[in-house]
Amino acid sequence: MNAVAERPARPQDVVRHQLEAMTPQFALALPPHVPAERFVRIVMTAVQSNPDLLNKDRQSLFEASMKCAQDGLLPDGREAALVVHGAKITYMPMVAGILSKVRRSGELKSISAHVAYERDEFDYILGDEERIHHKPFLGEDRGKPIATYAVAHTKDGGVYREVMTEAQVMAVKAISRAKNGPWRGPFADEMRRKTAIRRLSKRLPMSTDLLAVIERDDELYDLNKAQPVQVRRLHADFEALPAPEPEEDQVPDSPLGDDDIPTFDPEEVEASGQGAEAPSGDDDVFPGDR
Repeated sequence: MNAVAERPARPQDVVRHQLEAMTPQFALALPPHVPAERFVRIVMTAVQSNPDLLNKDRQSLFEASMKCAQDGLLPDGREAALVVHGAKITYMPMVAGILSKVRRSGELKSISAHVAYERDEFDYILGDEERIHHKPFLGEDRGKPIATYAVAHTKDGGVYREVMTEAQVMAVKAISRAKNGPWRGPFADEMRRKTAIRRLSKRLPMSTDLLAVIERDDELYDLNKAQPVQVRRLHADFEALPAPEPEEDQVPDSPLGDDDIPTFDPEEVEASGQGAEAPSGDDDVFPGDR
């Protein structure tokens, strides 16, 4: 009697087995309110809904999943997403995930971001009584995006605002390696809103781990495309401002060892792109920000 040939395991079954084997490591990285088993199921759902994730570098999938676990977010397409760029997979926090982290941190009273369109009522006033007026157009066609803004309220009553023109947002998109991915289609406004929140976060009282979540997608940007001459011209008025404290750009130690959790240091990425000392923040690398 001929032996039945054993069928090769399907790629999704292999990935599932490997993710399940990583459950103890996920459990150490995740916050108490997120069970590791649930996290693994959500990662598998993301993989099954986007088969292209199976065809890319498998190690980068596991590294992206671990970074997501470290930040306590779920790659469900709402809090965070697993994004393909090139042959690699990276994890990208979404606006809902950032806002969720802000609420749990208790460091801010609220933070929000919105996109203004041509047919909306939109006005931004500077001066002693800075304010933003935005009344969205309720019809089907709101026109083209003209500005994106973020507003944060601190627990002590302070209000912080950041407004970016569409040209400034597009300057950020221009150096994004994911400009043909999340920046297109239904996620375009998501990327606009996160860009404004990211820029506003530089002036907010945030812990280093919360700031690290906002900066997680540094690797999605080609920092080599930033023009030093343009940056110096754009920020000449701010040269006298004190540099941020070094520890604000550092990610706190993880309960797992370096061999268990892939870490991401924005300073190292920026330094490698510039060939010199890394700039202190986003305002130094995104042309057209200000």
